[in-house]
Amino acid sequence: MLTTRLSRPLSQLLGSTLSFHERDNGTRRTLLFYSASFDPAGRRTYADSVNPAGSKAVLVTGCDSGFGFSLAKHLHSKGFLVFAGCLMKDKGDDGVKELDSLKSDRLRTIQLNVCKSEEVEKAVETVRSSLGDPEKGMWGLVNNAGISTFGEVEFTSMETYKEVAEVNLWGTVRMTKSFLPLIRRAKGRVVNISSMLGRMANPARSPYCITKFGVEAFSDCLRYEMHSLGVKVSVVEPGNFIAATSLYSPERIQAIANKMWDELPEVVRKDYGRKYFDEKIAKMETYCNSGSTDTSPVINAVTHALTASTPYTRYHPMDYYWWLRMQIMTHLPGAVSDKIYIH
Repeated sequence: MLTTRLSRPLSQLLGSTLSFHERDNGTRRTLLFYSASFDPAGRRTYADSVNPAGSKAVLVTGCDSGFGFSLAKHLHSKGFLVFAGCLMKDKGDDGVKELDSLKSDRLRTIQLNVCKSEEVEKAVETVRSSLGDPEKGMWGLVNNAGISTFGEVEFTSMETYKEVAEVNLWGTVRMTKSFLPLIRRAKGRVVNISSMLGRMANPARSPYCITKFGVEAFSDCLRYEMHSLGVKVSVVEPGNFIAATSLYSPERIQAIANKMWDELPEVVRKDYGRKYFDEKIAKMETYCNSGSTDTSPVINAVTHALTASTPYTRYHPMDYYWWLRMQIMTHLPGAVSDKIYIH
């Protein structure tokens, strides 16, 4: 079994050798890293950029906090006309207040629940009426809104599966279909925020993985269809940024766990037992505390997708551990990757 502990970013290893130790027989093997352009954190070389940013309108969903909040401010600083879709605008959320406090005519927060067709349709009309010439369209849509949860398949209710899918997958489809007429007119961009868990599955994350795999497939189909129309579609696949996005606090993890246990069928509780259940919750807590707190690789990836004349199909803003794991799990036989990472 090949095992290794990498102590430097992968970008620093390129052009050098890395030794692996094979536990079973004590053999050491050497791997040569060489690439002229790879950087897993998303800091890729910019091609020619579209101009001028100031005349281009972009709508970002999920701007109350996390990636969306940071992205709205960043794109505004780059000169874009930004429509920041916020789930909690009508409730006076702190993130909305901070965006509104910029008091800029190029940054406008709008009430937007991607699960509600009436709010999506209203957002379309808001954007259309704000454009100088609606026939020239809207440049970009960033489908960022998303929710997450955890729990093994037998621990997860059907209601939870549907709730996560309604936001992450059907919300992305609903927003894209509604704004495509404007984006087609501008020959613009659609940027969908997926996840590394849209490329590789993980135990206890099936509700989230299902939706992100769906976003990946939807994005590919859309990219094929939009190619001849001049619309470019990109997918951003962040690694573990839970610590930066405040998706889970210890209190929220425990609240989800308690509710999950209380709602389990008696046969499931009896077969697995509380000890097994608590061990899985503890593992989830460890994972949530290990993520990156710097969202800039994600923000830079989305910005590149919106501004480069030839954006990438996929962006991988993640650290070297997750990038290497994703390559192994998507390129090697399942028996190999299962042995390394799952079993």
